[in-house]
Amino acid sequence: MGDQEFGISSDVIASYAKQIKEIVDLGVEVSIVIGGGNIFRGLSGAAQGVDRVTGDHMGMLATVINSLALQNSIEKLGVPTRVQTAIEMPKVAEPFIKRRAQRHLDGIYDKDPVKYPDAKKYETVTYNEVLAKDLKVMDATAISLCRENRLPIIVFNSLIEGNLKKVVMGEHIGTTVV
Repeated sequence: MGDQEFGISSDVIASYAKQIKEIVDLGVEVSIVIGGGNIFRGLSGAAQGVDRVTGDHMGMLATVINSLALQNSIEKLGVPTRVQTAIEMPKVAEPFIKRRAQRHLDGIYDKDPVKYPDAKKYETVTYNEVLAKDLKVMDATAISLCRENRLPIIVFNSLIEGNLKKVVMGEHIGTTVV
C-alpha cells in the first residue's frame, strides 16, 4: 500500500516486480506468499462485527487481489507467474496444491517500532517465540506450517530496492525465523 492508508500502490508493485525479475534473472526460483492486510484486516472486521469465518474469507479474497496485481506487474517484465489459492476461482487462479506449489517455488521487533522508539529488533527468533510472544509477523497458521515444514522465514524491508537480492545472495538483513 506504500504511503497510502489502504489499497494497492502501483509504485510499490512495480518496485517488487523489478526486484523479483532481478533475482529470477540470476537463476533463482521464487515463491512469494502474499497477504491482504492493505485491503482488509480481520481484526478491523471483527471490531465492526464481521464473524471470524467471513473475515477469513474476506482476507483470502484481498490476498488474491494483491496476488493478481503483482502477477500483472511481473508478467509485464516478461517473467511467467502462477497465482495459487485455497479458494476455488479457476478463472483467476490455480488451486493451491502443496506439491505443485513446491515445484513453482524489515525485521521483527518486540513491539511496534513506529509507536515505540525503544522497540528492540530480533536478529533471529524461533517459530515458537514468534507464536508465544504474539509478534504478529504473519498469521499463526502460516508460522506453524513453516515450522512443520522447516521453512525458514526472513523478514525484511522489501520497500528498499535491492533488499530482495541481498537476501537471496545470503546477506543478513532483517530477522530470520528458524
